[in-house]
Formats: sequence, structure tokens, C-alpha cells
Amino acid sequence: MKHRSLLLVFMLAIFVHTANAGGDDDLIVVIKDFKFVPPEITIKKGQILRWENREKRQYHSVWFEMLDEEEPEDYLFPDDSYEREFTQAGSFPYRCGPHPEMTGIVLVTD
Repeated sequence: MKHRSLLLVFMLAIFVHTANAGGDDDLIVVIKDFKFVPPEITIKKGQILRWENREKRQYHSVWFEMLDEEEPEDYLFPDDSYEREFTQAGSFPYRCGPHPEMTGIVLVTD
């Protein structure tokens, strides 16, 4: 009986973890193979989006040029990340400074 109770607790813990997973994972853009993945992401106003460089050797940047921002001086090297909070709704295109063919868009809803 004790083994069944432990098994039940273990299965319940896995279920709760699985049910809670996926929330924050959806707020990550992976930089890999000279692409932003996904290239378009929709988030809610006030959420923080994270970009993770998972290249093996290449550096990149996340540049919101259309917002009249300067190109970031600090590049994202492998295993580096960058986070940005979006405080207003809208469409926010961005690109990689060193690799202008790499583009993405953040859609922010109310």
C-alpha cells in the first residue's frame, strides 16, 4: 500500500509540473541557424520576451531599428540571452544587426 501511495504522489507531481509547464517557454525566441524561431510571436502587454542565442559559434543582436533605437553594442554570443518587456500593444519588427536577413516580429496584444 505504501508503494501505491508513493506512486500516486509521484504521478500527481508529474501531472502538476506538466500542467504548469509551457507558460514561460512560450515567451522565448531561439536564435539558431541564422534564424529567429519563431519568426513571429504574439504576447500580452506587460509580458517579458526572452531571446536565447543557441548558435555554436555565431554572435547576433536583437535590434528594434523601426523604433529609432540604436543598434545594440553588446552582441549575443552563444549561450547569451536578452530580455525585453513590452508595455504597449502593437507590432514590433526587429532584426539582427550583423545579419540583416534575420528578421522577426513581436505582436503585443492588450
